[in-house]
Amino acid sequence: MGNEESVSYLSTGKLSNILNISVRTIRYYDQIGLVNPSKKAAGGKRYYSTEDILKLQKIILLKSLNLSLEDSRSILAEQSMSSILLAHQSLLSEEMEHLTNSLKHTQSLMNLLDLKATLHWEDLIFLVANEEREKDWNQYFSVEQQAHLKRQLPKLESGDRTTKKWINIIKRIELCLENGISPISLEGQLILEDVDILSEETFGNDPELVEAFWEVRKSPEASAELGLYPISPAIIDFLEMAAKKEDSPN
Repeated sequence: MGNEESVSYLSTGKLSNILNISVRTIRYYDQIGLVNPSKKAAGGKRYYSTEDILKLQKIILLKSLNLSLEDSRSILAEQSMSSILLAHQSLLSEEMEHLTNSLKHTQSLMNLLDLKATLHWEDLIFLVANEEREKDWNQYFSVEQQAHLKRQLPKLESGDRTTKKWINIIKRIELCLENGISPISLEGQLILEDVDILSEETFGNDPELVEAFWEVRKSPEASAELGLYPISPAIIDFLEMAAKKEDSPN
């Protein structure tokens, strides 16, 4: 095809090597009229110009943004840079959401590991299912109470100090149960005092909200319905017995 062609054009094979895509893909784009070679030899060999190569590079870029070939064709026809940037922005937003959810699940598992020492597949399945489950808080809390809980309630996917404090309280109660330490003991009463302090930090000066939330936590069904981390009945009983000791006359 002459020296000019060898300098100005690339064959399908050379183009495949340079752009790191398969010859089959390049030929397919030719078949569907997405990127056609500027020249074809008598034997059917295809040669791509600089302009063809740029167009193919654009297709590769748009494909990396998860755009379909038809969407890519439309964008190329429009020659709209804003369309490309909007598509890229949309992809980045999806990736950020995916990464955020992954971080939340990972932090949740780390907190579960802190609580339980051993994790199982069921724990991860619970977390993912809990994210997707619709939760009806209206039957348990007022609109104002829900707004407060949304702001202040410790979340398993959070690594903040308040969440850690609640986790440590649960672990302290579990140690008491393992070692046979009574809720009415000094240790039990100190734990209850710490629960009261944390409750005030979490719920504010709102005894009605504290009572409503405690009733939910005492019910395994209500807790599961709202996607709250399940607390064993033994821990609930420990706190209730500690509270009765505090309320009883000396």
